[in-house]
Amino acid sequence: MKRKVAGVLMTSVMLAALMTGCGNGGGTSDTAAPAADSGAAGGEMTGEKQNVSLTLWGAEEDQALLQTLIDSFKEEYGDVANFDISLGVESESTAKDTILTDAEAAADVFAFASDQLADLVNAGALQSIDEMDAALQNYAGKGVADIKGANSEVSVQSATMNDTLYAFPMTADNGYFLYYDSSVVSPEQAQSWDSLLEAADAAGKRVGFTMSSGWYNASFFYSAGFTTALNEDGSTSMDWNGEADYTGVEVAQAMINIASDPAFMAVADGDMSNQIASGQLCAAVSGTWDAQAAQTAFGDGYAATKLPTFTIAGEQLQQSAVIGCKLVGVNAHSENAGWAALLADWITNEDAQQARFDARQIGPSNNTVLASDEVNSNTALAALSEQNEFGVIQSVGQNYWDPAATFGEMIAQGSLNADDTAGIQEALDTLVEGVTAPIQ
Repeated sequence: MKRKVAGVLMTSVMLAALMTGCGNGGGTSDTAAPAADSGAAGGEMTGEKQNVSLTLWGAEEDQALLQTLIDSFKEEYGDVANFDISLGVESESTAKDTILTDAEAAADVFAFASDQLADLVNAGALQSIDEMDAALQNYAGKGVADIKGANSEVSVQSATMNDTLYAFPMTADNGYFLYYDSSVVSPEQAQSWDSLLEAADAAGKRVGFTMSSGWYNASFFYSAGFTTALNEDGSTSMDWNGEADYTGVEVAQAMINIASDPAFMAVADGDMSNQIASGQLCAAVSGTWDAQAAQTAFGDGYAATKLPTFTIAGEQLQQSAVIGCKLVGVNAHSENAGWAALLADWITNEDAQQARFDARQIGPSNNTVLASDEVNSNTALAALSEQNEFGVIQSVGQNYWDPAATFGEMIAQGSLNADDTAGIQEALDTLVEGVTAPIQ
């Protein structure tokens, strides 16, 4: 695929031509659509049908739906362009790493988790959606303000950096909560880690949690008032080795006490669905992506709720959770950035989000779909909504993940003792030192 210099979208001549296009929302026009080559001489619009090549990356589970959406996109805009749209598999959780390996060779349109936004923007890999407003207005019949208004506040916030919209919200369900088997654990027992683990132990079952992940284990520190922040240079600020509402040592002690319980199971990142399916668990902390696995394993006992409280310094504290969204971005190096933006909008609009929920029970960001009876009666999404009251949007840089995972693994493997406060403090100091290191 031909590429252009990052940040160059279209010439002023092309923008003027776009602004004369049809804005009736039908997606077709007597004028030419966004040029196939925004670097073409003068960006002149011939009015002839264009040949447009695009590549779209999405999750493996979304491939069938995405192909259907591609087909409908071609039908919608077929009067003004001939499309060659390739569909590839790329998990939202690994999109950033793949894209930043070679952004110029990456897809024109791709889905990614919202916590990757800052790194993608800082690397110059994302095209600003604000700069695509003319193309959206003239060919989709709506602009950036309409997109923001149609989606939940948290999803728009997750797609925004430095007051600029860099992606289209696709879901608002990238968070975690507690699944449990109500035939083993009562709703009351599910409210605290102490009673939850006690109930699991009594039944010969276990409770699964991914301790060796900075996405999950951060929840304990955020609950206690600790913070992380992304600096302008891409490094991370972190205060976990100090004191907030509690001390960092006290938070770590609470985590150690949970992880050392015989009914606790430390589950590797990405392996929760397998462990749920194994039948060993009566409860698990995960997200909507494991709803089917939990429903199958727990049967008539299938239930979900917010995360439990946990004991810290002799008190009960409600566990927070990192909340986020799945987004769809346009590659800043795309030759067909205008068309890429229209495709990104198409696969994230109200109809697409409704179809995604119908197919996979994926939590929408679109306000209309969010308000539907079907969404509100969904067990997993209702639990997520309950948990979001205690949600935190995580802001970290690339140096955060490995040290946070290592610290969590030390707790999961029993390498730290709750009574060894000096050892815990040393581990916390090492964690913070690694996370806050300058970006090389």
